[in-house]
Amino acid sequence: MIYGIDIGGTKIEITVFDENMQQKDNWRINTPTDCYQEFISAISDMIFEADGKFKLKGKVGIGMPGLSDQNGLSLSANISIANGQNVAKDLEDRIHRKVLCENDCRCFALSEANGGAGYGYKSVYCAIIGTGAAGGYVVNNEIVLGRQKIAGEYGHLQLPADLKEKYDLPLRQCGCGLPNCYESYVSGPGIEFIYSHITGKNSKVPDIVKEWRTQSKEALKVFDCYMDILGSCFSNIILNYDPHAIILGGGISLIDEIVEGLAVNINSHLFKGFSAPPIYKAKFGDASGARGAALLAMGKD
Repeated sequence: MIYGIDIGGTKIEITVFDENMQQKDNWRINTPTDCYQEFISAISDMIFEADGKFKLKGKVGIGMPGLSDQNGLSLSANISIANGQNVAKDLEDRIHRKVLCENDCRCFALSEANGGAGYGYKSVYCAIIGTGAAGGYVVNNEIVLGRQKIAGEYGHLQLPADLKEKYDLPLRQCGCGLPNCYESYVSGPGIEFIYSHITGKNSKVPDIVKEWRTQSKEALKVFDCYMDILGSCFSNIILNYDPHAIILGGGISLIDEIVEGLAVNINSHLFKGFSAPPIYKAKFGDASGARGAALLAMGKD
């Protein structure tokens, strides 16, 4: 059996797969956020519970937010108790087997490229747009990590000056420490910021979408600004990676108007004669994190 564990800021979910990637079980717990040792113990207990249910020692793959430095130490804004800790090694010491650990967006990308919406494409860029903006690049069904394992962090490219000037946007400081990252504008909170900036009012994404659909003049200005910025952002993905397909995940990917309008807005920021590749919604959605973590562990000793 293979255990795919998806660790988030509020929940930890384990999904058990057989060697054919057929799901056999699934459950979740709340993420311990006050004590690192409790965090490690909670994950270990889930693994031991799965061992007991299936009467074997399963292979373990983990997807979690943030990045790891070259020493394997976690840098995770969502799970502060894991910062500076080697989660994979500490789990290995506890459960006495190999643990494969990767960024949750990379796990999402691995899942969608292998049997998901990107199946059959040589290269796939998978982008999550939700409370943040991050992604992963897969070539020939393998994650491309790069020298420092930061390939795919499209949300932290910076908004160009022409768009900042076009929409009179103020400089925004990103949580990563850099100024004017695309994430500050294309994420869910980014939509809410643009809405407030243009209308002078505050609203949440679901209500903003309702306004778009009623053809509200102000809301349409918000939509045009957002799609222009998103198109510019994704044009950078194409210029850097030139993927054969783009897969979208996260809450914002569930808004049909955004998915359907993205290619046109990308094309407006590309060289003449070049165009966006096919764009699809994720096949496995929220389940892709655990599924990708399991794929990570499959075949590893």
